[in-house]
Amino acid sequence: MSFNKRFYTLVCLVILSVSLTVIADEETEDVVVMEEIVVTARKREQRSFEVPLSVSTIRGEKSDVLRSSGMDVRFLSNRTPSLQMESSFGRIFPRFFIRGLGNTDFDLNASQPVSVLYDGVVLENALLKGFPAFDLDRIEVLRGPQGTLFGRNTPAGIVKFESARPTQTLEGYGRLSYGQFNSSNFEGTVSGPLIPSVLSARLSLLAQWRDDWVDNDHTGEDNVLGGHRDLAGRVQLLWTPMPELQAWLKFQARDLDGTARLFRANILSRGETALIQDFARDRIAHDGRNEQTLRTQGLVAEVRYDIGNFQLVSLTGLERLTNFSRGDIDGGYGAVFSPLSGPGEIPFPSETASGIPALRQLSQEIRLMSPEARRLVYQFGVYYFHEFVEMEDFNYNTLAGGALDGKVRQEQTATAQAAFAAMTFQCLEDLELGAGLRLSHDAKDYTAWRDEAPAVTGAGKLGPIHRNPQDTVWSGDLSLRYSVTPTVQTYLRAARGFRAPSIQGRLLFGDDVTMADTETILSFEGGTKLRLWQQRLHLNMSAFQYFLQDQQLTAVGGEANFNRLVNAEGTIGRGIEAELSFAPITSLEISAGLSYNQTRIDDPNLAIQGCGAPCTMLDPRASAPGTFSINGNSLPQAPGWIADVTLHYVLALPGGTRLIASTDWAYRSRVRFFLYESVEFADDWLLQGGVRLACLLPYADIEIALIGRNILNDTSPTGGIDFNNLTGYVNEPRFWSLEMLRRF
Repeated sequence: MSFNKRFYTLVCLVILSVSLTVIADEETEDVVVMEEIVVTARKREQRSFEVPLSVSTIRGEKSDVLRSSGMDVRFLSNRTPSLQMESSFGRIFPRFFIRGLGNTDFDLNASQPVSVLYDGVVLENALLKGFPAFDLDRIEVLRGPQGTLFGRNTPAGIVKFESARPTQTLEGYGRLSYGQFNSSNFEGTVSGPLIPSVLSARLSLLAQWRDDWVDNDHTGEDNVLGGHRDLAGRVQLLWTPMPELQAWLKFQARDLDGTARLFRANILSRGETALIQDFARDRIAHDGRNEQTLRTQGLVAEVRYDIGNFQLVSLTGLERLTNFSRGDIDGGYGAVFSPLSGPGEIPFPSETASGIPALRQLSQEIRLMSPEARRLVYQFGVYYFHEFVEMEDFNYNTLAGGALDGKVRQEQTATAQAAFAAMTFQCLEDLELGAGLRLSHDAKDYTAWRDEAPAVTGAGKLGPIHRNPQDTVWSGDLSLRYSVTPTVQTYLRAARGFRAPSIQGRLLFGDDVTMADTETILSFEGGTKLRLWQQRLHLNMSAFQYFLQDQQLTAVGGEANFNRLVNAEGTIGRGIEAELSFAPITSLEISAGLSYNQTRIDDPNLAIQGCGAPCTMLDPRASAPGTFSINGNSLPQAPGWIADVTLHYVLALPGGTRLIASTDWAYRSRVRFFLYESVEFADDWLLQGGVRLACLLPYADIEIALIGRNILNDTSPTGGIDFNNLTGYVNEPRFWSLEMLRRF
């Protein structure tokens, strides 16, 4: 974006903030006390104020506004400090980054250092992590290692989605919207008792449609790509036959059919960090097929039984998934050796697909929790995880009409067992000591076959190739929380976490299966949480530093178009985070977040291939031909600055009608797309804003709203494909819609 556009954007934000401040100063109505949010960051219900770690919560009106355009879970990106997200698969396979730690790998077997839990059950495969967010009580973002209570693959942190539970009173809502691209979104919930005081139920539905809106200039077809149909539902039962027993059962499912990620050839301007001048979102030039399907089903059962003053908890989760995704990876049509090709130079065509014919996941946790109203509070338990997954990769000869030209099969069984214990001890009236320890054993049994190699490689069949990595690792944490006053808390925390060994088998264009050893992290964090001005101002601040050993990294693309797993000897990260919630008057709420992260790879011997596309490398050359040293580089998709602000204002009119105005803005600074440093495969900054203007009618609980997302139409690349040309993909376009909400 140009300097002038950035300048005018900032001016608009300043004017809006000043205007709302003036309105607030002129109001004379009474103020209200802000609600203290309850979280389950330590698997107990606690006020966020009393939890000694950096945790953010998104709920209520803010959650509804952020996802009001029909956006998938990437609506969370840059909406809390240190949280960045992207995806090269579109609405599925979100990649989470917290404090700079994530995984840019697009392989179906890729592991991530940010774990996602839905109602306490881990969603391990990246395709499961994209389950839609709807009818939620809250979303919790836990930053820093969470290895004690949540175990493997949580060295960066956790994103927790908590569904709204069944109620003993009849309630519900229906939300319907229609907007650009012939988009329709429906979300509805009904909850209430089936047997008063004994059995209640909740039904939640989500349906999202968007027509194709992108033209294919190569074929001359209009409106042929970019659409989707995404359906999801959830049924819950809550059974309380006696005061000591509570059983909760949930079934949820998703069915997606739509467009895969649209890769766009040569949209990155050579020699500069920018999109080409004539880039247009609504046009593309593809000669390959694009399709994507995903189906998931999940069943969760939680039983809580009180044994005297203690509580025994059993949590069981079952997940199933099937998926297929095919795309035109070179982002254009033809090749330099064919009669016609473009846009720009296409060295060779690339059209591939990946799919999971079957995935089955089982997790089981049993823990015993002590009473809460004691000086010593503790819990201990055991955990078991089992996953079986079949994966397939395909290559197609685009110039031969899309004929199959390569196939790889993979199977993996992953198991994990763990025992854990955690406690807090009230040493003094104002001083609390917390400690936890977990011992985990992780094992994988992996097999891969190449049934057919792409003709261009000249290779043949391969396999079976077996790998069986396993490891036993301990993780834990130690914390001190001190109450300076009843409204000021400070804490110190040290934590150790790990990521289990990983396997990478991209055998279409190579013969090697690569593995990465266990990754471990040691993190130190300190923070202060303040509740000031009669609970009208909440301020959380934290600072941290971490040290990673054997960090698992993925060298994506390059001249050989092959993903490789590598371990970096060391990685260092540090930063600060702050969050503010402020209610100066009854009608105005302000929330804001800010974070600064600095990461650095510390491995003088680590070198990877440079870009295969004609990009401008900035890293020094290494000793091996075609390789570059990445020692000292920051991590990919790790912006230095992330900031967000939300303003929510309610104006009461005569007769009971209320006007509700809200705006939200999110900013992130420069990111690189890959491990190496290049001019082209990066984006300088991203600023996206939204607005919602609503009218709440009296006595009917009906709300009618105008919604705008990315209202400045910021157009920024969010990732790239490196091996063929300067291919990239961009953020979501500007979107306007009308919405009607009815509560009962």
